[in-house]
Amino acid sequence: MFTIEIPGMKPIDVSHVVLDYNGTVAVDGKLLAGVPERIEKLRQAAEVHVLTADTYGTVRRQCEGLGVQVETFPREGAALCKERIVRALEGGVVCVGNGLNDIQMFDAASLSIAVLETEGVCAGLLPHADVLVRASVDALDLLLIPDRLRATLRN
Repeated sequence: MFTIEIPGMKPIDVSHVVLDYNGTVAVDGKLLAGVPERIEKLRQAAEVHVLTADTYGTVRRQCEGLGVQVETFPREGAALCKERIVRALEGGVVCVGNGLNDIQMFDAASLSIAVLETEGVCAGLLPHADVLVRASVDALDLLLIPDRLRATLRN
């Protein structure tokens, strides 16, 4: 667990980091450069979960050896599946995603980070996000270097 302290906000004790897979930390079913190294660092402080409908059938192979918990589910009802998983986690949860089916999990999270990667970001997700970043490595770096979050979110 690690704590994110942002002036004007209640401290967030982060126990879990939940990552959407395709479009967020992976593009075309392949993890993006720099993501595995950052996940390994995050795992030292929190449990890391990867959620996906696994469109390309690659998530388990791509995440092998990272020590993350991979959760797959059918494409239909993905938003509800993601929300249920996040709500079932105990402690503070940070969610990172880019899609329409991430809205409900963002609303259930302690902190949510939208990612604008190669596949874009759903405009409807933005009102549910606390922060928007241009790349998944930037989102993970916000958690690894929380002073960046403080500068963005302080009141």
